[in-house]
Amino acid sequence: MSARETDLYPPVKTFLEGQGYVVKSEVGAADVVAVRGGEPPVIVELKLGFSLTLVHQCVARLSVSDEVYMAVARGKGKRFLKSVKEMTRLCRRLGLGLMTVRLSDSLVQVHCDPGPYAPRKNTRKQGQLLKEFAGRVGDPNDGGQTRVGLITAYRQDALKLAMYLFEVGACKGADVARETGIARATTMMRDDHYGWFEKVEKGVYGLTPKGAEAVASSGTVLGG
Repeated sequence: MSARETDLYPPVKTFLEGQGYVVKSEVGAADVVAVRGGEPPVIVELKLGFSLTLVHQCVARLSVSDEVYMAVARGKGKRFLKSVKEMTRLCRRLGLGLMTVRLSDSLVQVHCDPGPYAPRKNTRKQGQLLKEFAGRVGDPNDGGQTRVGLITAYRQDALKLAMYLFEVGACKGADVARETGIARATTMMRDDHYGWFEKVEKGVYGLTPKGAEAVASSGTVLGG
C-alpha cells in the first residue's frame, strides 16, 4: 500500500506532544497546528515530497505565525539527502523550519527551525566571481545557457594563445607570455585543457589541428 500524506500526521503529532504541545489537525488552512501555553502557534504543512506548492503553502502560513515547518516523508539514497540539504538552505533563507518523517519507524528529524536568517558572505567565492568577471572579454555567453560550451576568461586567454601560435608558429612559452600579455601562458599550454597545444621541444609549444580549428571558429568569442 502506497504512503499517504495522512501517514505523516501521527508521527508529527507524537513528536510535538512530546515537547508539551497540544496538537490538532486541519485547523483552518493548516495541516497541523500545535499550541503550548501562550506561545505563538506552531504550524506544520505535510507532504510526501518536496515541491514548489509546499514552499508556497508554508510561506503563506507565515502570515499567521512565525513558527512554520514543512514536513516530508524521508526518502532513501544520496539524491534525497542532497534534496534535504538544498531545501534546508532554502528554508533558512525563508525563515521556515524543516522536518522529515521516516514512515518505517515514525522517526521525526528536524533539519532546521524557523527564524530570521542572516547568511555570511563567502569572500573567497566572491573574489573568484569578481576575478572571472574582470577577466572576461565582452559578454560572449547567453544568460541561462548550460555549462557546455560556456566561454570563460580562461578559455578566452587560451584562444589568444592559440591565435598567436596560429600566426607565428611554435614559440617559447616565455615569448608567448610576453607578446600576448598572458603571464600564465606556459602553464596553460603545458596543461592543455582543450587539446589545442603540443610541446615541440623543451619550453617550446605549437598548435594542434584542434587548436587551429578553434581559432577558425572563434570570431565572436573574444568580443569581436
